[in-house]
Amino acid sequence: MKRNRWLTIAALTLSVATVPAACGGSDDSTDGASADAGGDESAAAGDESAAGGDFVIGVSNTLAGNGWREQMICAVKAEALARGNVSSVITISKNGGPTEQLQDLQNLVSQGVDAIIVNPSDREALNPVIEEAIGQGIVVVAVDQAVTAEGAYLAANDQVAYGRLGMQWLVDQLGGEGSVLYMRGIDGVPADTDRDTGVQEVLAENPGITVKEVFSGWDFTKGGELAVQELTASDYDGVWTSGIDYTVVNAFDTVGKEPVPVVGADTNGFIAQLLAGKPGAAVTNPAVIGGVGASIALDVLEGKEVEQETLLTPEVWDVESTNDKLEANSFPERDETGSAAATVDGYTNYTPEQLFACAGPGE
Repeated sequence: MKRNRWLTIAALTLSVATVPAACGGSDDSTDGASADAGGDESAAAGDESAAGGDFVIGVSNTLAGNGWREQMICAVKAEALARGNVSSVITISKNGGPTEQLQDLQNLVSQGVDAIIVNPSDREALNPVIEEAIGQGIVVVAVDQAVTAEGAYLAANDQVAYGRLGMQWLVDQLGGEGSVLYMRGIDGVPADTDRDTGVQEVLAENPGITVKEVFSGWDFTKGGELAVQELTASDYDGVWTSGIDYTVVNAFDTVGKEPVPVVGADTNGFIAQLLAGKPGAAVTNPAVIGGVGASIALDVLEGKEVEQETLLTPEVWDVESTNDKLEANSFPERDETGSAAATVDGYTNYTPEQLFACAGPGE
């Protein structure tokens, strides 16, 4: 049964805390994502019968220690546990680029996995190994960012729309005139390129906006440090961030300047700042896209018909127009870098408790 290509994330309105952000601080992990999930892990470990399945899922991630990516991995594990037909999840999570990720993918293929969930570091460079894996009957799902390999599935947040919607909100706030600190992610990575495409669409129609472009590496600490440097040197009317948001807001206090509108993602820390009166808007980019990717991979392995491409439609949340969604997704007791959404209706099957525990089948 085919599913709709365009989906909206489900708001988490349960009394449980939000998903973990910095699930682990390790820069090199090949035995699964370490997690400081919080909550009652003994109650959230899942049904032991889920460890008796037949499928093996591999995960390839090249940005270790990043809270959003760790949460993505937790969602893969939680979905595998909930489905009950997966025996193990093999995770290779370490910092690197396309060269390192090619080796990691080859490693997963050699271990005989049935499916690979990959957050790609390049749109095309990984194609040879991905196509080799597909040729061997391995289901490959790119999550968060696209690859061009024929036969690969895609489960992603619409990153072009993410860039466009956030920048349009900021331009509207500024009345089409002003200077913007444009804080991107990692140069050349597909999600950053796609977001920039959306941003540039808006800027092309608003010549009164000038931008200073910097790259944060999707690192909250680096982003905060860059913001302090830029705000010390210049005045800006607004800031667009590629999801490294709450440390940028903190930078205004550090340099002693009044905050200006900041566009960020739906992270716990940033949502709390918006609800506390800081000017800005959150563009949704749920890290649990990893769970969506795992769900798609298992559907394919089970013989179901699945759309080749699944995109989640982002939303823009601000206090003025969508305060109810900010409040419904506010869980300040969890890590500040955590992504608010815990599930995606129609795709994920795990409970929030299983997500927080970050334990896959057999763990």
